[in-house]
Amino acid sequence: MDNRYYKQELCSFVGEQGQKNISKKHVLIVGMGALGSANAEMLVRAGIGTLTIVDRDYVEWSNLHRQQLYSEADCNEVIPKAVAAKRRLSAINSEVKINDFVMDADNINLPPLLKDADIIIDASDNFDIRFILNDLSQKFHIPFIFGSCVASYGMTYTIIPGKTPCLHCLLKKIPMTGATCDHVGVINPIVQMIATHQVTECIKLLVEDFDSLRKTFLSIDLWKNQNYTFRVDKAKSAECLSCGSDATYPYLHYETQTKTSVLCGRNTVQLRPPTHSSFSLERLEAKLNKFHIVKRNPYLLTCEFESCRFVFFQDGRVFIHGIDDVLKAKKLYYSLIG
Repeated sequence: MDNRYYKQELCSFVGEQGQKNISKKHVLIVGMGALGSANAEMLVRAGIGTLTIVDRDYVEWSNLHRQQLYSEADCNEVIPKAVAAKRRLSAINSEVKINDFVMDADNINLPPLLKDADIIIDASDNFDIRFILNDLSQKFHIPFIFGSCVASYGMTYTIIPGKTPCLHCLLKKIPMTGATCDHVGVINPIVQMIATHQVTECIKLLVEDFDSLRKTFLSIDLWKNQNYTFRVDKAKSAECLSCGSDATYPYLHYETQTKTSVLCGRNTVQLRPPTHSSFSLERLEAKLNKFHIVKRNPYLLTCEFESCRFVFFQDGRVFIHGIDDVLKAKKLYYSLIG
């Protein structure tokens, strides 16, 4: 049997035509951590036509228990997640076109990636990015599948512009936990559960079976054996600034963007340059090598300075590990770079 999708096509709700639809569609996944890895692998195995993946981080040992695309070798080589993910995904299904971007997702660099995108999948780790994705979804009329998990708890909802409440609407009605996996941990099964729901909704959209979409907000706690669904139709607000009749898409405006951030409880500060332009890691290595021990691969450069570890990316971003004070982080940055 040469048709790798034969068993999928046997499902009456997919069929040959549904599979053809899947092979022509384009999905954007923002975040290639646990949820992003699981979503991406399932979609690639399902035969998605084009997959665009975006992530700002690189593979670390603490990722391996739940981020299924990565290996110990990726950790040892300090490979960016988007790059490592593409390698593994291409090995799984060489027919899929995969666009990988090592960058911090924001209101400036995401819109160009949405050209021809049919669906946006949220696999990010913070609400700054989620609100940006939500506004882009509404502005460009692209379905947006929200997902989040921490400890043994997860939640997901499918947002259809013009029909369902958006994320901005929902936050006024649905309680969202402020915990992060770095504070309370996370187990792999809840990741797989939420990703399964996200991908199932995604495939429904890809094969254009819109009547089968779940209409409710789903909340699951695997450890406590709890599973809740909420009807949220009435949460949609005509006054919502993201999806209402006079939408202004507030999270796409410059003043709403975070220029510095402490990364998800990791005792790490990220600094972003004021402009989106790449710079030479090779020249930076030559400059820093005079006084510091520097390691560089094709994607990033690392350097130890004042008991902190600096990680520079090609787009100008820098992670400063070992500190959670933004002002002190900036001072160290300028002390090192000049």
